[in-house]
Amino acid sequence: MQDNVHHVHLHAAESRENMRRLFLTAFAATCFATCAQAQSNAPGPLATSSGELQFARADHDFVGMLDKEVFDRFDANTLTHFDDIANANDTVTRMLVQTDSGPVLYDFRRRPPLVQRSNKRMTVKRVFWQDDEVVMQGSQGWFRFKGGVFTKLQSSKTIYR
Repeated sequence: MQDNVHHVHLHAAESRENMRRLFLTAFAATCFATCAQAQSNAPGPLATSSGELQFARADHDFVGMLDKEVFDRFDANTLTHFDDIANANDTVTRMLVQTDSGPVLYDFRRRPPLVQRSNKRMTVKRVFWQDDEVVMQGSQGWFRFKGGVFTKLQSSKTIYR
């Protein structure tokens, strides 16, 4: 009889642990879905805090135009970008663009927009926007782009949202 009672307590403890794991997994998935920025291939027009953004092909390159004026040119097979959207007015404040020579950061909070090149060839998978930096997962690990400096991140306990 004692063995059966002990077995019931163990089974109940396992069930609670499984429910706890399931809850944490669901919670993490929900957090990830709302924190990571999805990639887009939309050429525009896109509303930014500096004006209307449009991407177009020019020979073998893409050009980024703000209010129909070219502000950047880059080489890429396809257009891929990750956008930081302002909650107040749904405009793009920053954008990370995938180019053949590596990610390029556009900061539309400035006029003309700030253009910062990483010069690190990689494929960006996910992007997390922070106040003054962008953290991205690439084909070679995790990286930070802050103040024009591109840094490979080591294991840490920092939580990005």
